[in-house]
Amino acid sequence: MILVLKSFLDFLLPRFCFNCSTKLTPRESLFCSSCRFKIARVSPERLAREFERKFEADKLISGFRSLYLFETGGAVQNAIHQMKYGNVFLIGSILGKSVARELKEYIEEWNADFVAPVPIHKLRRAERGYNQSFYLARGIASESGIKFMPRLIKRKRYTSTQTTLNLAERKLNVKDAFLFNRRKDVAGKVIILVDDVITTGSTISECAKILLDNGALRIYALSAALAE
Repeated sequence: MILVLKSFLDFLLPRFCFNCSTKLTPRESLFCSSCRFKIARVSPERLAREFERKFEADKLISGFRSLYLFETGGAVQNAIHQMKYGNVFLIGSILGKSVARELKEYIEEWNADFVAPVPIHKLRRAERGYNQSFYLARGIASESGIKFMPRLIKRKRYTSTQTTLNLAERKLNVKDAFLFNRRKDVAGKVIILVDDVITTGSTISECAKILLDNGALRIYALSAALAE
């Protein structure tokens, strides 16, 4: 019945692959089968190495998962760039649900109380019109059934883009850039922090520090993609 409904809706409002613009079938979402087949996923071995490199020393993040590798010119980069800069925020919800389905086993093991997005500064939100991680996290929360808490922390300081910065510069760039929402209670809670792409982990670690300093029990990191 659901597949029949999707077929009818696709006839009225066709959907297209966000990478190659091929018309999607009722069973496809976000990417066509051809593009999805080419997308590199993050292996368990890679995740273990990246956790050690990005998070182990600071002991702020208890575990992390990313679904795809962020490859230059690839389908995932195209979709995320459209989500962030092309005003196609719907990608966030679709991608978030896909992440939650594909990584369901790990998310369930974390036994989290809340899902929260990494915030952006109000000036950047005004420029862009939205926070892409908000929609990504909301999709994850919707699919997983974990409570969505979009305003646990806020970015109090406008920072330059992290794209061209090295690890040390990224850490300095986001240091003390976030503020805890005192109206929220996170004491003893397990929280999943969501970002679109994890590169060095500096931003998500700084957010985790704020939550742990305010009583959170454990913080996990989750992203759609992992970059070098």
